[in-house]
Amino acid sequence: MIIDQDQRQGIELPEDRHWWFLSRTLAINACLDPLKPAAPRVLDIGSGAGNMAHHLSRYGAVIGVDNNLKPLQVAWERGLCSLPASAANLPFATGTFGLVALLDVLEHCPDDDAVIAEAYRVLQPGGLVVVTSPAFPWLWSYNDTANQHLRRYTKAGLRQKLQFRGFQVVRLTYTYFLVFPAAAGLIFVRRLLGARPSIATPAEDDAYQVEMEPVPSALNTILSLAGRAEAALLRRFSLPVGTAVLAVARKPC
Repeated sequence: MIIDQDQRQGIELPEDRHWWFLSRTLAINACLDPLKPAAPRVLDIGSGAGNMAHHLSRYGAVIGVDNNLKPLQVAWERGLCSLPASAANLPFATGTFGLVALLDVLEHCPDDDAVIAEAYRVLQPGGLVVVTSPAFPWLWSYNDTANQHLRRYTKAGLRQKLQFRGFQVVRLTYTYFLVFPAAAGLIFVRRLLGARPSIATPAEDDAYQVEMEPVPSALNTILSLAGRAEAALLRRFSLPVGTAVLAVARKPC
C-alpha cells in the first residue's frame, strides 16, 4: 500500500509524541510547505519501518527504501510500500519522484556523495530533496556513537555537497535552535565527567532505529512546546545555530 494524504488522517505512532521526532517533523513542514512541492510520488530513503510515511504523505504518495530488513518487515506488516535497496543504488528510473527525503540518513552512509547523486538522479526536473542531519562535528557525543553515525555536518559543508551534485539550495537552516544551549552544555559536561547516558529506543528495536534517551513526560511536553515555537520561527527565518541542519534543494528544470 502506498500511503497518500487521505490515508494519513488519524495515524499516530509512538515517536510522534517524542519531542525530538515531533520537532523534526514540524521543522520539515515549516520549510517545505511554503515551497508547495508538486510531488505525486515521494521517496523516503532510509525509511526504516515507515515511521515518516504518514507525515510525508501530505506531499504525495510515499514509497520507502531501506537496507535493513528488520524494520522493513515492520513496514510490510503495516501495509506500507517499502523496498529493500541501497541508498547509493536505487531501483528506480531517472526522474521518477517529485520529492526525495533523506531524513537523518547521510550521517550513516560511508559514501554520502553517492547517496546525494542518486537522490538527484531519481528526482524529476524541478523536484525537491529535503535533508536533515546532525550538526557540528564538535558536538559529537555518545549518542552519535550509539547510533552509528560517521559524521556531523555544517550548513556550509552540506551546501557544498548538494551543489557539487547539481542541486540548487533553496532553504538551509539549523534546527533545535531553542534547545541548543542546554544540549551543547550537557554534551560538554558529560565529556568532562566521562558520563555515558542511558540510551533506549522509544519502542521495539525492529521498528525504531534511532536510539534516544528516555525523557520524563513533563520535560517532553516542555521540549515539544519549544519545537512548536521553533517551527513558527522557521516559517519566517533561518536559524543561526542548532544541533541539527536542515536543507531543501531543487533539481534544476
